[in-house]
Amino acid sequence: MMKNKKYRRTNSAFGCWLLAFSLALVGCMDFDDATQAISIKVQVQMPEALKGADVSGRTVTLNLGGKSITAQTGSDGVATFQNIVPDVYDISTSWKMTAQEYANLTGEHVGNGKYTVAGSLNTQMLATEKTLTLSTNVTKDQSMLISKVYYAGSKDNNNKNYLAGKYIELYNNSDEPYDASGLYIALMESESTIAYTPGQVKDTIFAKQVFRIPADKAFIVEPGGSVLIVNSAIDHSGQGPNERNLLSADFEAKDKQGKTTNNPNVPELQLVYSTYSLISQLNMVQSGPCSVIIFSTSEDVLNWPTAYAYGKTKGSLFMKIPTSSVIDGVDILSKKAQTGVDVNTKRLFDYLDAGYTNINATNGYNGEVVYRKIESTATDGRKILKDTNNSQNDFDVTTDINPREYK
Repeated sequence: MMKNKKYRRTNSAFGCWLLAFSLALVGCMDFDDATQAISIKVQVQMPEALKGADVSGRTVTLNLGGKSITAQTGSDGVATFQNIVPDVYDISTSWKMTAQEYANLTGEHVGNGKYTVAGSLNTQMLATEKTLTLSTNVTKDQSMLISKVYYAGSKDNNNKNYLAGKYIELYNNSDEPYDASGLYIALMESESTIAYTPGQVKDTIFAKQVFRIPADKAFIVEPGGSVLIVNSAIDHSGQGPNERNLLSADFEAKDKQGKTTNNPNVPELQLVYSTYSLISQLNMVQSGPCSVIIFSTSEDVLNWPTAYAYGKTKGSLFMKIPTSSVIDGVDILSKKAQTGVDVNTKRLFDYLDAGYTNINATNGYNGEVVYRKIESTATDGRKILKDTNNSQNDFDVTTDINPREYK
């Protein structure tokens, strides 16, 4: 017994010594490398058409989980970020240019209006000090913008899924009246595996549905005015806390199958093309993706080619839309519970939308509306909506907004 007791004391002493040694070792180890802040430089590169433009004083933004960090470029076009925590960031920049400034640089005199210079680098792992090149594109600001997309649906008063109140809203962001007759609205393909990534077919995007505002007569949208396009132009406000009255809708995508209540007093939004023969309404998937564009063309779009998903010879056929016809686009992506937003499923080229947006729910039904934010207010009280060609900057989501309301 005495021997056993001595053995226990020896082990106890050894254990104390080992613990002390371990603590001393831990105390000498440096774990700072795992979370050590870093410096990042971003070189803003102007598009070829604007070589020679002043790149100083431009704001570059790092975005992480809805939080932003900004830095200004120096005379060399480099923005420096200090004390950045290593993580995966979205990087963007944008600024406005007058028509005169554009003409001075390019020699092209194209009347009035403004231009947007913008660029983005999405999902950049910043773990070591480095310099990144941020390329930019220049696009002419358009009068009509996509200002709201309500695709999520909601839960009704009985906690059941409610999808009839979906809508898209367009907005005249200019100071002149706009004739929206003949304007096309298209929903991009929303396959679980993207049919074509931007760039697989040069300057071409792929739509599952194309609609058109009737062109038989003028449809004038005044400055600061909107076009409300719905699936069901009735009062949905009594169905649930997040539904709205859509009786004032301008156009309705009629349900040819009669499963959704339509309003005979609201003009029909013309269905030009649908991948799905039995679906005549706006096929906005409540969980996303739900990328939308508006475009204009004098061509007969029924003669535009269609294509199967990349590498396939059967299945769904999508209309090929040339990006040169696009007036505005918003890339709305889906969100996964474990990994968040999958930015690798962007449907639009960066020069159409340098960023993306999304609702917070992974399956939809949360009543959130994707809406374009106000940038400023004109002297006449007209709201000027934000348009930096980057939906991460321009859009927000809320359940507390009405049709034709902006904030």
